[in-house]
Amino acid sequence: MTNNVYLASKPRYEILDGLRGVASVIVVLFHLLETYSAGPAYQVINHGYLAVDFFFVLSGFVIGYAYDDRWNRMSVWGFFKRRLVRLHPMVVMGTVLGACFYFFAQGDGFPLIGHVPGWKVLLAFVLGCLMIPCGPRMDIRGWGEMNSFNGPNWSLTWEYVGNILYALLFRRLPRVLLMLLVGLAAFCTLDLCLNLNVFGLLTEGRDAQMYTVIGGWSLTAEQVYVGLTRLFYPFLCGLLLSRIGKFIKVCGGFWWCSLLLAVLLSVPCVAARAMC
Repeated sequence: MTNNVYLASKPRYEILDGLRGVASVIVVLFHLLETYSAGPAYQVINHGYLAVDFFFVLSGFVIGYAYDDRWNRMSVWGFFKRRLVRLHPMVVMGTVLGACFYFFAQGDGFPLIGHVPGWKVLLAFVLGCLMIPCGPRMDIRGWGEMNSFNGPNWSLTWEYVGNILYALLFRRLPRVLLMLLVGLAAFCTLDLCLNLNVFGLLTEGRDAQMYTVIGGWSLTAEQVYVGLTRLFYPFLCGLLLSRIGKFIKVCGGFWWCSLLLAVLLSVPCVAARAMC
């Protein structure tokens, strides 16, 4: 009976909605401008890719704030249904739009388009709509992405992973264990950014992206490690912040936070050009 109880929405933090919008604009500009840059080190919005990690922080916080105290009135499946209703329509829409333009994207930038069998194209489309990641063998345009029809969908794939792990595990953890996981995720982030390669998962090609967390869009051992690292540290930090629950009010907080976010994501590369 509790599974059918209506769960009224809690008051929203409108500032978070606004900051999500600011970060979305920045990441779109990042991808548009990278087309005209001489390389990652010369990007106008050099760290715009970190908007994805910022989204994970927001997601962890919002999930914890919205659902931590509702599990006595909500089942795991009820939680999944609510998240699917909120997220999945855009997954399908993005994949359908990508499919509509797929055959117009042939060229040097997409080496496989036009050279794959029809059944493979159809299967990749179905898997994309169902949010089932495709491995390298299912790549149909040559970029090695999880969803060839909607490349940016990889970050939402990790968002789904975070939601699933929250419902099955993270929601049950006391604050101390959550802090330990945050510490472990921070270590993995350092391992990734400094190319320590403690777990032997990073390839030699990773040297070109030293001091970054770029990656996570393919189903290879290295890319999965990068994706999980990019998910866990910010997502768990956001979840921990929601449970600490100590907030402050700042006059004009949205504008100050937006400015700070824009500045941080636009910081130029300060290391050697070859290392950025």
